[in-house]
Amino acid sequence: MFEILQYQFFQNALIISVLASLAAGIIGTYIVVKRMSLISGSIAHAAFGGLGISYFLGINPLAGGTVFSLLSAFSIAFFRKSAGNRLDTLLSFLWATGMAIGLVFIFLTPGYATDLFTYLFGNILLVSEVDLFMILLLDMVILSTVFLMFNSFLSVTFDEEYSETRNMPVTLVDMILFGLIALTVVATIRVVGIVLMIAILTIPAASAQLFHKTVKGIMITSSAITLFATVTGLFVSYYFDFTAGPIIVLIISFIYLLSILVSRPGVFSFFSSHFSFHVDQKVK
Repeated sequence: MFEILQYQFFQNALIISVLASLAAGIIGTYIVVKRMSLISGSIAHAAFGGLGISYFLGINPLAGGTVFSLLSAFSIAFFRKSAGNRLDTLLSFLWATGMAIGLVFIFLTPGYATDLFTYLFGNILLVSEVDLFMILLLDMVILSTVFLMFNSFLSVTFDEEYSETRNMPVTLVDMILFGLIALTVVATIRVVGIVLMIAILTIPAASAQLFHKTVKGIMITSSAITLFATVTGLFVSYYFDFTAGPIIVLIISFIYLLSILVSRPGVFSFFSSHFSFHVDQKVK
């Protein structure tokens, strides 16, 4: 079973599993606690515009994806409060426009963009050494920034109004946090793709939140869940010759459903008693 570990492409896939899990687990915690899943989804889809332009120019798609995702993240952070009830319109605009720009430049590029479409649905087995190097750099930026600004992120995440009364530059902190979300999107895009990105950024952290009350606890457990799902999905997809992204998301979703049953005994008792009732009825 483990003879596959001798191949370089599979080793690269395992390395990116660790890197992506760290980034997604840590930043996903802020996304879930601050309830920013739609914002993260908008940033992820806007990144596709940069991917398409990079492909058209013949440069690494992750470079363009990083630029576009950062621009969209900073735009959301800057205009979020002034947008008010229109925030959903701003998110929809970035979401749709980014995807449209990416598709236009893909169609303008001669030939069939087979590799680029793996960014839509993910293909962890096609990770190159250049991708690994870029994602390693992104992880270093994400981890070091969270370490240095942990208390500031914590304050803004739980109570923005109180943070403003303490003269904290909330907008600037938001821009940095949203920028980290953008970098995390790029770091995990090879794993599950843009289409399924929201799942890996939110579901593991939501599962961890059922068992932990502290942000650090959620981060650690969320990263562990993501790593387990990614590595397991990687082996399953290889041996069954199936795309890894959907398998990883299904494993994450199963863990979430299982976490609900385990963390809330009342739910399990309901189904157990309901099942027992039907069994008794059949016996009678």
